[in-house]
Amino acid sequence: MDLTPLWLSLRIATIATAIAVVLGVAIAYGMQQYRGRWRSLLDSLLLAPLVLPPTVLGFGLLLLLGKNGPLGQGLDRLGIKLIFTGYAAILTATVVGFPLMYKTTLGAFEQIDPALPSAARTLGASEWRVFWQVSVSLAAPGILAGITLTFARALGEFGATLMLAGNIPGKTQTLPMAIYFAVEAGQFRDAALWTGCIILMTLAGLMLVNTHTRPTPIIAARESPSREGIPVGISPLKQFFRRVGIAHLAKVLRIGRSTELNPESPALTREDPVREGLKPSPTVPSWGSQYLSVQLVKRFPGFTLDIDLNANGSPLGLLGASGAGKSLILRCIAGLETPEAGRIVLNGRVLFDSAVGINLPSRERRVGILFQDYALFPHLSAAENIAFGLPRGLSSSQRRQIVAQQLAAVQLEGLGDRRPHQLSGGQQQRVAWARVLASQPDLLLLDEPFSALDTHLGDRLAGDLQGHLAQFPGVTLLVTHNVGVAYQLCDRLLVIDRGQAVVSGPKKQVLQQPQTVAAARLTGCENISPIVAMDHQTVRVLAWNCTLQFTQPLPAGTTHLGLRAAQIRLKSLAIAADESSDRFDNTFPAWLAMTRETPQRLILYLKLHESPQDPQDYQLQAEVSLEEWQRLKQLPLTWLIHLEATQLLLLRED
Repeated sequence: MDLTPLWLSLRIATIATAIAVVLGVAIAYGMQQYRGRWRSLLDSLLLAPLVLPPTVLGFGLLLLLGKNGPLGQGLDRLGIKLIFTGYAAILTATVVGFPLMYKTTLGAFEQIDPALPSAARTLGASEWRVFWQVSVSLAAPGILAGITLTFARALGEFGATLMLAGNIPGKTQTLPMAIYFAVEAGQFRDAALWTGCIILMTLAGLMLVNTHTRPTPIIAARESPSREGIPVGISPLKQFFRRVGIAHLAKVLRIGRSTELNPESPALTREDPVREGLKPSPTVPSWGSQYLSVQLVKRFPGFTLDIDLNANGSPLGLLGASGAGKSLILRCIAGLETPEAGRIVLNGRVLFDSAVGINLPSRERRVGILFQDYALFPHLSAAENIAFGLPRGLSSSQRRQIVAQQLAAVQLEGLGDRRPHQLSGGQQQRVAWARVLASQPDLLLLDEPFSALDTHLGDRLAGDLQGHLAQFPGVTLLVTHNVGVAYQLCDRLLVIDRGQAVVSGPKKQVLQQPQTVAAARLTGCENISPIVAMDHQTVRVLAWNCTLQFTQPLPAGTTHLGLRAAQIRLKSLAIAADESSDRFDNTFPAWLAMTRETPQRLILYLKLHESPQDPQDYQLQAEVSLEEWQRLKQLPLTWLIHLEATQLLLLRED
């Protein structure tokens, strides 16, 4: 039997697959980044060969590339003959296989957490390195599946190839054509053999992909540091190359890298070479003079971020509700988002200035981000994650020394070879923290660092982080909606509401004098009501249904009053009757509508002047300890509530 159709099909399918892989990965990566108005149209055009009948596609290519076609005439003038040649067969196989490669790869890219490429950029990685070591490496299973599907489709292409390349034995007669014409000639045995060849090759490719792209099992890394001879920490695509016997290709591509720990080399100092492509700026001041100045404007439909903030060596907390624009501020500072206008200066270095066109890329800003979900690279071990942001010019011994030091600093010695999924939430956060510090940032951005943790673990890690921040010599910004976390970790607070800074200052001042209704709510004030002035020292509190007296006139512009639940004091009417009459100023009878118990405190929902009609019929919230609640339950009704004028927050409308 003449095996020419087999070798010809393999050669054409291999070349076509190689072309489709290069084009498919590149175009898929570009489309994954592109969000313009033409995305839907471009995507449809790229996928059209997948749904068009092969004969229609072949005829369209013939019209385009034939002697009288627009491209064919140009090829003819250049003396290039394409129609009815092996090149035409490669072209049609590429065209029909490309959509499978493109769509499969695009789906794999879109499954990658967007925080991972962002983290790589803030760690100093170039765009090429982000593409290879993060996007391609994480999308490797999808890319391998696309390669297999593309090869199988190219191997089985018939209709378009027949239209454009014809059936020329030894030149364009591939296996599908050999099968067709063997059946036409009544040679069913030959047709069955060729059919079996295609089926076997297709199934073998699919089995290879299924075998080498299975999810990595969770193992104890210290007990099993490798699987089947593949070191833990090598990227999925590199693992595939090694397993199928072309490790030299993986070495050339340099996808992923392993980091071995060896504490014998000297530690990297701050004077060592900095990241790839980044030279020390003569304008960078010493660590003793840390300063951040941010003015930025970025508009969205129905929302405008307009912020002006300054920070120095003491941590600054950005406090606000979800959607207030806190995380967006961090992304603009880190260079992951571009403001429409503004200026960002860090230690004398201008990171962004819209007026003069300065916009440093993320890798040159020396800004480290601790992401909300940590954004650890899942295909790298803990040690490799930490080493990712180290300068590229360091020796292997220096890299091992730095990684070992960072692991020791966060109490993770011996766990460097474990992948993120093999670590607890607290361990993952410590790896992320070590990775950020290893990159030697001048500015540290913490984006809701405890929101993904349970309360107990979050409280414990907040204490650990407080100790780390005390040793960090740079500028720190913390984004949170939790006033307790902000108060514990930060010396100063900036309250943000709907993209605007509403109040800033030392944390105690912000909590005691929030100034605006939004700031009072965001700092945990449970009782807020609009007021109507009756005279200079008397106001009607609308939501609380009472009239309050003040010893001094209220400041101009006061529109609301606030009172924190923990500052409300309750007493019995019978006890109060025995006390001096002046104690009855701003004191009102109160009835209990319902209670809500927490592990340490009890929330009382109260209504003034009359008994509530249902549990939701209340005006004020009071917070008492469980011990105080036991005392209150013993007091005879009616209760009295005293609203101390000096504890009331004087607020203005936002």
